Amino acid sequence: MESGLSALPWVPVNVGGCDLLAKAWFGNTQYRVLLSDLSGVWEEYMNADDIQSRAQDLNKRLRAPTQAFFSHLCSVAQPCFSSPGDDQTCSAQVSLERHGDNLTVRLKSELAGLPFYWEFRGTPMPVAMVCRQLVRPLLAVSRVLQRQVEDLATQLIRKDAEIQDYQENGAVLSRARLQTEPFEVHRYRENFFTETVPQMGVPLDSLGFEPELQALYVAVHSIKSAQKRKRSSDSSPASDDISVPEHQSPDHQQTNDVHTGVGAPLASQEHNDVKKASGKTQEEDSEQTVPLTPAAATGSEERYTSRPKKKKAVGLFRFFRLV
Repeated sequence: MESGLSALPWVPVNVGGCDLLAKAWFGNTQYRVLLSDLSGVWEEYMNADDIQSRAQDLNKRLRAPTQAFFSHLCSVAQPCFSSPGDDQTCSAQVSLERHGDNLTVRLKSELAGLPFYWEFRGTPMPVAMVCRQLVRPLLAVSRVLQRQVEDLATQLIRKDAEIQDYQENGAVLSRARLQTEPFEVHRYRENFFTETVPQMGVPLDSLGFEPELQALYVAVHSIKSAQKRKRSSDSSPASDDISVPEHQSPDHQQTNDVHTGVGAPLASQEHNDVKKASGKTQEEDSEQTVPLTPAAATGSEERYTSRPKKKKAVGLFRFFRLV
């Protein structure tokens, strides 16, 4: 749920005559709403049981399961928290009240010919959550914008070099009004900070979050999510490799070792380890593992008979070759 909420941009809204930044995520029968006036940040999370209980408290005549009226609540509340501008886009009557550190948004709408009341009761958001949902994403957006400015400055410098090459080869500007001075990064930054920024008059408490910035906010979050998925996928094969030997039984390991030609020493070693774990001494283990039963000896002889046969075949081949 938090990942879905983080993917949503902050939207400037007007709720009950108050300018706010809002984030609202609505699931099947749950929701989470974040509100901020840049002086505080409030949140509320409600699941199906909480929604059912509050609906009964606010609407005494309501006799319906959560799924029956939650779709109506979403259709009424989502425009209030996702549409920039005033609250006229919301079909319900909206009011906002503050109670100490808490913030309450009241909605009044109509459901099946009867009044339907709802309250979003926001409580102060923890600092860690504010950093994850507001501070860190905005800092990431500012870094991306700074990188964009640097790339544009590089492009201008390359354009100046291209124009200079044209001029050195006899090109002449046909319209004098298009003449520009070569771009200098340091001088541009100084003029921008000392002349352009004061003329912009951007207040520090402005809630403006333009659509371009909202799109950039979503793009930055998508890159971060992709990096997390890549790290998780890179770490999964290592865990699978580590867990493979745990599913291998001792009998299966012993059988594999016999086929590789080193079965007798490893099988004895494994047998000794099992005996030690059961509490027997090393001398008892050696007495039990060194002697071979007739069946085991016969099986051992059968396993090693294949090699002499190969040697005889090689000698026979050499005999025919000499003849």
